[in-house]
Amino acid sequence: MLVDTHCHLMDQQFADDLDDVIRRAEAEGIGRMIVPAVDLATAHEVIRIAEAYPNVYAAVGIHPESANDVPASHFDEIERLAKHEKVVAIGEIGLDYYWDSAPHAVQQDVMARQIEIAKRVGLPIIVHNRESTEDIIQLLDRMNVAESGGVMHCFSGSENDARRCLAMGMYISFGGPVTFKKADDVRAVAAVIPDDRILVETDSPYLSPHPFRGKRNEPSRVKIVAQQVADVRNVSLEALAAQTTANALRLFSKVGL
Repeated sequence: MLVDTHCHLMDQQFADDLDDVIRRAEAEGIGRMIVPAVDLATAHEVIRIAEAYPNVYAAVGIHPESANDVPASHFDEIERLAKHEKVVAIGEIGLDYYWDSAPHAVQQDVMARQIEIAKRVGLPIIVHNRESTEDIIQLLDRMNVAESGGVMHCFSGSENDARRCLAMGMYISFGGPVTFKKADDVRAVAAVIPDDRILVETDSPYLSPHPFRGKRNEPSRVKIVAQQVADVRNVSLEALAAQTTANALRLFSKVGL
């Protein structure tokens, strides 16, 4: 079994064939899928999807691209939704200095508030990072993220960045970019992550792995990601699947229900 630890099944690109997408994933041995929200509206939507499909679970949170002008009531509602039986994490949260949709200080405040929610409700966090690595790591350290735990989603940083995150108790997840032709640096990091801290994902519908790059991604393709990670770690796909599944069930403990 494999777990796709990050797939946005609430995206409009899946509006017409979500049943088929989930069936294809299950046929490929993808036994669990985790669907992170990006704002309050999608938090409600991911829960509805998780309720409708036994092998799908949800994460609720406010993405940095949605961080501008977030009312206090939204944080209260995220915390309320986090107690739902199929919500397994707070996410997707983080910093994004590429799109810069909100001032950096605002993004950092929104992320910090949600880490506090994660601690209160006893759930891990799912962290988005784009061109904000140093600020992300410093914020995680300052917030003592080890109290909640979490995962650096679709990791693309250096080995040193990974080690700093690992030292705070974070897991490291790899997606489609690990398969890209020029991604030797990402593959080198994937090769050295400790066995008990590595995860795989698709970030569907984005970042489809080679040879489907540029096409809509979906959870069934996490198997391609897993094969690439297995190859760079010199282990079988079966061994990698067993390890990453055990890791996902440990981090997202409610997924084992």
